[in-house]
Amino acid sequence: MTTAQTQPAAKPAQPDAPTRLIVAMALAQLGAYLTILTPVVVTMSIRVAEIAPDDKAAALGTVLSVGAVLALIGNPLFGAMSDRTTSRLGRRRPWLLGGMLLGFAGLLIVALGGSVPVLTAGWALAQLGVNATLSTLTALLPDQIPAQQRGKVSGILGLMTSVAILLGSTLAAVLAGNALLMFAVPAAIGVATVALLVVILKDRPAEKGHFAPYRFREFLATFYVNPRKHPDFAWNIVSRFLIWMGLACVTTYQAYLLIDRFGYTTDDVANGILVATLISTVGLVAGSTAGGILSDRTGRRKPFVLGAGFVIAAALLIISVADSFAVFLGAALIFGLGQGVYLAVDLALATDVLPNPDDAAKDMGVMNIANALPQSLVPILAAPILAIGGGDSNYGLLFLIGAIVAVAGSLLVRMVRGAR
Repeated sequence: MTTAQTQPAAKPAQPDAPTRLIVAMALAQLGAYLTILTPVVVTMSIRVAEIAPDDKAAALGTVLSVGAVLALIGNPLFGAMSDRTTSRLGRRRPWLLGGMLLGFAGLLIVALGGSVPVLTAGWALAQLGVNATLSTLTALLPDQIPAQQRGKVSGILGLMTSVAILLGSTLAAVLAGNALLMFAVPAAIGVATVALLVVILKDRPAEKGHFAPYRFREFLATFYVNPRKHPDFAWNIVSRFLIWMGLACVTTYQAYLLIDRFGYTTDDVANGILVATLISTVGLVAGSTAGGILSDRTGRRKPFVLGAGFVIAAALLIISVADSFAVFLGAALIFGLGQGVYLAVDLALATDVLPNPDDAAKDMGVMNIANALPQSLVPILAAPILAIGGGDSNYGLLFLIGAIVAVAGSLLVRMVRGAR
């Protein structure tokens, strides 16, 4: 018998995902983040400043803090529900579209509300709905995309986050002065893009009887993955959470930084954010494109996360001492570059360390807490930090702490042993 005959046949590569699916996933990612990040980055801070101008930092923390709880609950809960859905429409489609419709309703309440409690209730509903969509969207990466494409597709999906911020900032500037349109237009785009994915997606229902009944005990278990059994998954969550805490310092508080440090007002701050977002997007596109391609070619994820964390921290340090808008724009370019590299490998690394492919949506939902929670947690922590030294504008300390946290998160990725 020849050597060739004794060699086992090579395992055939899984076929590449169709381009139309990747495009639809990217558009849906863009729409979902456009819906939820436009308020976080621009419009919610403007709305709060209009309603409570004398206590805007604390009021913003109050509104967004509810989102922290809903993100904590919604992502893994709806992910687990999606994994178990036996509807003939499939296990992902109902949650994708249903979540966006609920989010749209919540943002209408925010747009029409005239008090902090009403804004808080509307934002809670919006966070609950959009997080249901996001937990299901991220599960499509391990569901639908073969391993050889995940770095590239992860980079494309990661890029959509900043494209969403850029588009949202543009819409906010164009629609400034009309609260209803500032919230409703991004949400309507989100519903439309997710609906397109639902039409294109080849989804399948969960197998009946494959999962245990979903009772309260299982609900509690949704939020827990044993770190002893799955240490790589646990370390990646901690690393991801800390890096996103650093990122959220900019995305959440740049509006008030421009108002308090550089003289912008609630009427024109959207224009300043738009310029900064355009600059950061240049860096992000470069970082995301290069990071995704190089990560796939080398098969490595961790070095890119490590490098990205230090670049993000450098940008935060520059912002902490920036004394002019021009310096802030330079930092925004560096920030975009680091964020782009990180987003290019973030989802790919997460899928590499999933504990169980059958629970992909649930586990990715748990992972999503690490990037969703900081968007709402940072405002809670920022209010007392900004007040140190008197007043409510100690942005230097806030961004310094953000830089330290981002570095810590990037260093912890070295603890992930099951990925390169």
